[in-house]
Amino acid sequence: MAQSAKTRTAETGTTTAANVSTAYVAVGPELTQYAVDGTTISPVPGSMVSVPAPIQYVWQHPGKPIAYVASSDRFAAKPADLHHLSAFAMAPGSGKLSLIGAPRLLTSRPINISTDRDGRFLLVAYNDPASLTVHPIAADGSVGEAIKQDGKLDAGIYAHQVRMLPSNRTVLLVTRGNDPAGGKPEDPGALKLFSFNQGKLAEKQSVAPGSGYGFGPRHADFHPTRPWFYVTMERENQLQMFTLGAEDRIGPAPAFVKTTLAEPGKVRPGQVVGAIHVSRDGRFVYVSNRADGKTELDGRKVFVGGENSIAVFAIDPKTGEPTLIQAVDTRSYHVRTFAIDPSGKTLLAASVAPMDVASGGTVSTVPAKLTAFAIGADGKLSFTAERAVDTAKGPMFWCGFTPLT
Repeated sequence: MAQSAKTRTAETGTTTAANVSTAYVAVGPELTQYAVDGTTISPVPGSMVSVPAPIQYVWQHPGKPIAYVASSDRFAAKPADLHHLSAFAMAPGSGKLSLIGAPRLLTSRPINISTDRDGRFLLVAYNDPASLTVHPIAADGSVGEAIKQDGKLDAGIYAHQVRMLPSNRTVLLVTRGNDPAGGKPEDPGALKLFSFNQGKLAEKQSVAPGSGYGFGPRHADFHPTRPWFYVTMERENQLQMFTLGAEDRIGPAPAFVKTTLAEPGKVRPGQVVGAIHVSRDGRFVYVSNRADGKTELDGRKVFVGGENSIAVFAIDPKTGEPTLIQAVDTRSYHVRTFAIDPSGKTLLAASVAPMDVASGGTVSTVPAKLTAFAIGADGKLSFTAERAVDTAKGPMFWCGFTPLT
C-alpha cells in the first residue's frame, strides 16, 4: 500500500481514511491481501480467496472496484477443464474480495489479461497455442463469452502479454518466440498490432526486427504522455524503446536498445528479463532481471549464479532514451512479478519459489520472498522490508497494488 500517516492494521484488517491502496499476492490458486507499510509486509487476516487453478495474472477494471483473475493448471491432462477467468468485487475501503458469478471456462492457458481503456472488454492472451480472445464485460462486472472474430488471427509464437494502446483503438500482442532447444530451431518473436472496434479485431501490423530472430519480447509498458513504449526482451536481457506514429503504427526497429544487466558479460544459464513498469510521471522505467539456473552439487541442484535484481532506468524527457542508473538486488531468486503502488513511493517484488544456494561448502534454502523498496525522488530504490512466503501450494506468479478509494 502507499506510505501514509495511518495504515492498514494487520491484526484486524481494518482500514483508515488515510489508507489509499493495498497489495494482493498470488500463490498457486490463492490470492491474498497484504499490508505493505515501512518495514513490514503483513497478510491481512481473512483476506485470502481461491480460484480453480494456479493464478497466472490479475487485472483491475479501470473504472470499477473489480479484479479479474486468470488461472490455469497448465500441466493438466485435461486442459479444457482447468483454465478459467474469475471476477471479484473489491469492497470499498477494505479491498476484501468476493466472487462475482462463477468462473468462466477457457480452452487453454490464459497467460495474460487486461481490459480496454473504458472497461467494456476483457482481453486474454494465450501462449500455447498463441491466440487472443475478447470478452464483453457486463454492467455487474461479469465476463461474457468470447466474441467471435472474422477469420483466424495471426497471433505469432508464444504470446505473453496483451495491452490496449493509449488510443483505445489498437491492441498490442507481445509474442516472445522460443529459444532453440533439444534440436529444435529458434522460434521468432514479434510485436503484433490489431485494430479494435467494439470487440472485433483485425490484423494491422507485425514488427519483428531481423525477421524476429534474436528478438524475444515479453512485456511492454507505455509512457504516460509521449508516443513511446518500452519492451523487455526476455531472451536477450535487453530493454528496447519503440515509437508510436500516426494511426498507432510502430516504428520498424527500436529507437534504443539497452542491456538490463549490471554485468552483461557474465550471463549464466537461466538468466532472463521479466516484468516492466514505467513510472506514472514518465521519468523512470523499472525492469526485473531473474535468474534461476541450477547446477549439480553433492546430489542437489543449486543456484548456478546470475543477477536477480530490479533495474532502474532514467528516461530522457526529449528523446525517450533509457539509461541504467541502478540495479538493486531483490534478495531472492527469479522475480517474475513486481508492482509499484499508486503513490509511486513503494515497489514490491515477488520471487517465484525457493532456491537452494551453495556458500562456503554448505547448501541453504532461500525461501520465496516478497521484498519492498522505497522509491526516491531520483527514481532509485532503497530496501525497506522482506517477508518469506510459503509456496507449497504453487508458485508466486503475480503481485499488484490497487487503490482502495
